Amino acid sequence: MEKFIELVEKINGAVNNVVWGWPMLILIIGTGIYFTIRTNFFQIRRFGHVLNETFFAIFKNKNVTTTKDKKSITQFQALSTALAATIGTGNIVGVATALTAGGEGAIFWMWVSAIFGMMTNYAENVLGIFYRYKNAKDEWMGGPMVYIEKGLGQKWLAVIFSVFCVGASFGIGNMTQVNSISSSLNATYNIPTIITGLFIAAMVALVIVGGIRRIGKVTEKIVPFMAMAYIIGSLIILILHINLVPAVFNSIFTKAFSLKAVGGGAAGTVMASAIKWGFKRGVFSNEAGLGSSVMVHSASDIKEPVKQGLWGIFEVFFDTIIVCSLTAFVIISTGALNSGAQGSELAIIAFSDGFSTFAGHFVTIAILLFAFSTILGWSYYGERAMEYLLGLKSIIFYKIAFILMIVVGATVSLDLVWDISDTLNALMAIPNLIGVLLLSGVVIRITNNYIGRNLSKIPSEEKPMCSAYDK
Repeated sequence: MEKFIELVEKINGAVNNVVWGWPMLILIIGTGIYFTIRTNFFQIRRFGHVLNETFFAIFKNKNVTTTKDKKSITQFQALSTALAATIGTGNIVGVATALTAGGEGAIFWMWVSAIFGMMTNYAENVLGIFYRYKNAKDEWMGGPMVYIEKGLGQKWLAVIFSVFCVGASFGIGNMTQVNSISSSLNATYNIPTIITGLFIAAMVALVIVGGIRRIGKVTEKIVPFMAMAYIIGSLIILILHINLVPAVFNSIFTKAFSLKAVGGGAAGTVMASAIKWGFKRGVFSNEAGLGSSVMVHSASDIKEPVKQGLWGIFEVFFDTIIVCSLTAFVIISTGALNSGAQGSELAIIAFSDGFSTFAGHFVTIAILLFAFSTILGWSYYGERAMEYLLGLKSIIFYKIAFILMIVVGATVSLDLVWDISDTLNALMAIPNLIGVLLLSGVVIRITNNYIGRNLSKIPSEEKPMCSAYDK
């Protein structure tokens, strides 16, 4: 058995080095750059419009938070579920890893990945809404597998994406998340991992049995609470170290472009490491390019593709520019980065600077909420991919397996699962990005149609491009 595991580790390591190497990172970021240029820097020039149609609309437009369609979810629920899946351990552990492996400069490149990733996520969601269709249960079915098949006519590529998505849902969306919860609760409160596994499995079962509408109702309550609690906690630490904030920015920008050699290595090692880990953990956190969040955005009751695309831009902005940045600022400003600690332990040391012994409880509860919500979001992603592969009847078997794997994930060592999950994430991106790039003309036409009707000085009287099936 040990030899088999070693063989799997070697194979996965070889594949991972390829799929998460420079070519893949350049492809992911390059896709965002391409759409940024083609749309005249839409996410920057129209950012005020993005906020008005998303965040501010939550408070002034009831159509964003309510729906009459019993088979759909609201725009806000779609965002909450997508954020539930993206705001996970990557926002704490992932940022800590980027800092320890790539240095402070990695945060700058994480920002860069987010700025361009906004447009990748935008394009994915535009295509998701445009090509989605109603299934036999009158529910919206959308995602990369749908626009790859319907838009490109390449079902085999859609199948490949779905297979990788199902695999990733058990790994990065399930076992690794619950393992973070069980290990944190065990370390902080000495709760047996099997108890945590059984409890989380029961909670998840109660939610996902109700389908996307129940998931949406739960995530729209959990996500705002957990995000605001974490933001407030982080801001408290930053206020206590407000005099160091300029130095934090200086360190991030200086080391992002450092050509200093390390340990006798070649000049540029620091910068290369910062770019790689900043891009890698940025994509890992916001999932732009993976095509995952498209599946839940496609379940929204909205009609216009661009309007849901705007939520995709806000999703990446909030996940990486806001939440990840706060984690990084806390770790750097408190000096915790020099402690030699890693992962969640590094975050606990950082928050201890202001919260003392309560820091362990704060980080543990944050990981619990972040990881639990991620499990809910990814359960839906895997469900949609499974439905595409084997039909509606297969969903019940998928849900049973998903719940059982929560217990397994809570009680076993998951180093290999983390590595395999990382690989599956990248493998999801390949067919998705192929589809997004080859359908870029559709995205641009829909975007120009929207701008012409809504943002031009002389509004166009063109008909809205809402669906590929409109006659």
